[in-house]
Amino acid sequence: MLRARFLSAVVLLPLVFLLIYAGGLPWLGAVLLVGILGWREMAQLLQRDHFTVDRNLGLFFIVGAIAEAYAQASGLLHRWDFPDLLRPLLAALIIFSLIWALYDKGEHPTADWGVTVASALYLGFMLGHLVALRERSPGPGGEGFRWVLLALVLTWVTDTLAYFVGSVLGRRKLWPRISPKKTWEGLIAGIVGVLIAAPLLSWWWLGLNPWWGLLLGALVAAAAPFGDFAVSLLKRMARIKDSSQLIPGHGGVLDRLDSLLFVFPVVTYFAWLVK
Repeated sequence: MLRARFLSAVVLLPLVFLLIYAGGLPWLGAVLLVGILGWREMAQLLQRDHFTVDRNLGLFFIVGAIAEAYAQASGLLHRWDFPDLLRPLLAALIIFSLIWALYDKGEHPTADWGVTVASALYLGFMLGHLVALRERSPGPGGEGFRWVLLALVLTWVTDTLAYFVGSVLGRRKLWPRISPKKTWEGLIAGIVGVLIAAPLLSWWWLGLNPWWGLLLGALVAAAAPFGDFAVSLLKRMARIKDSSQLIPGHGGVLDRLDSLLFVFPVVTYFAWLVK
């Protein structure tokens, strides 16, 4: 398992780094692909939990939400004198989904409608922040690149320390109903690690005051575990360990996105606040 995880990381990490560095359309394309694959996994999880999900409707919104985030952050909407596309997309999602619900002959059409809308909103809107944060400074490198890299590294620090310390020293279960293997020892290790890393990295890469960096570390430490638990809840209800086997040693796209879906919005709005 560890060998497979290592080999997957060796292949994927340089590719991800190059896409983030390039920004623009290459990064947008990568996030769109992640959104499509993630939605496929999420729909499968929900269907295993006996919900009926309209995959095409959800995909329409997810792709639209990510593209809207790019158009908004890159300034394209301002050039077209368009103040916002997210509200029209939301309106279309709600209208079309309710029309779809009228033709649903299942036992719980309203529940299926709610699950489709909520899950598409969750995945599409949250993923849009990966694009919005990078487009703070379009073009190769730049501040947006460093912010995205910071969000990824801080999430990796807290997740990795929590995993390894929890595996070796973990005794006290953190939330067995949701994620049976998570421990308090792992959580504390992840928090300590990110509180040390955030001030150092944010000062080095972005010139932030260490106190701002410490606050960012605390926010990431709070957000990352709940992002993990949110996806764990979906998997728990579907009675499976991983969202898929797409990435050897790492599970599926949702397994890699779980913490990031909460961390990226936090870092995006934090970046707007301090710089």
